Amino acid sequence: TGAIREAPAVSPARVLSDEYASFLQEVRGCAASTISHHRLASRCFLDHLESSSVALGSVQPGDIEAYITNASNRMCRASLQHEIAAVRGLLRYFAADGRVRTGLDRLIVTLRLYRLEQLPRALSWDTVTTLLKSIDKKSGMGLRDYAMFLLIATYGLRASEVVAISLDDIRWRQGSLRIHQRNTSSPLELPLTNEVSAALVKHLQRTPPVAPYRKVFLRMRAPIGLLKPTAITEAFQSLVRKSGLEIPFHGPHCLRHSVAVQLLKNGTPLKTIGDILGHRIAESTAVYLRLATGDLREVSL
Repeated sequence: TGAIREAPAVSPARVLSDEYASFLQEVRGCAASTISHHRLASRCFLDHLESSSVALGSVQPGDIEAYITNASNRMCRASLQHEIAAVRGLLRYFAADGRVRTGLDRLIVTLRLYRLEQLPRALSWDTVTTLLKSIDKKSGMGLRDYAMFLLIATYGLRASEVVAISLDDIRWRQGSLRIHQRNTSSPLELPLTNEVSAALVKHLQRTPPVAPYRKVFLRMRAPIGLLKPTAITEAFQSLVRKSGLEIPFHGPHCLRHSVAVQLLKNGTPLKTIGDILGHRIAESTAVYLRLATGDLREVSL
């Protein structure tokens, strides 16, 4: 009757990348995020070899260089460095049992990245305010996005910390908000401002979480489910396009940097800023001093 269909064929690149990911998990004991990145990077590299009609056993340095050159057109230097590291690990894994030539991984030159070579990606506070005002709060999705970006612009949260907020983290009577910080792995209690509280209430009244979910921010399109940090990045990019503002950054992390700079300009101690942002060491917070150009001028004078 044609009701039973054959399963789609699995590409060799996917089989090999899954094999390598299993090795990273079972033998190396890598973190889930590391395994996910290496699986994707190895899949892209193996797909490149397949599309170039290059067999795994006959890979040459030129084939690797061609892939890295192609990847450099779609990645920044920091991302490309991680991509190269993943490819080197994959080549070492295949060289262990003779599937590729030994020593190919040592022929790849890793990009040099220098500490503090770039300034934090911060926006002026007027731009942040204008961006928040441009959000259409008439729709359920607009109310959700406004609450998410207001949280980032108020507390300097990471996207992963925003999507992790649950109903149990909002303590209405005490007027506090509990944040599960990713870097320090410890909860942080923050005061719940009136503006943030009002935004959360309007969002939850319009779109309350459906059972069995307890997260405050969920997907608005089917299938309903948990929101991923990448979804906040996509929402930010869409918001920037609609606002018409000249914002050169592609992710909401620039709002986090903007909060740090604004706190610094208001005279907030570095230790307090670091505690709010979830920095483990003071050096991570001190980088924002490079953006306080007005204060630096007074020091030089």
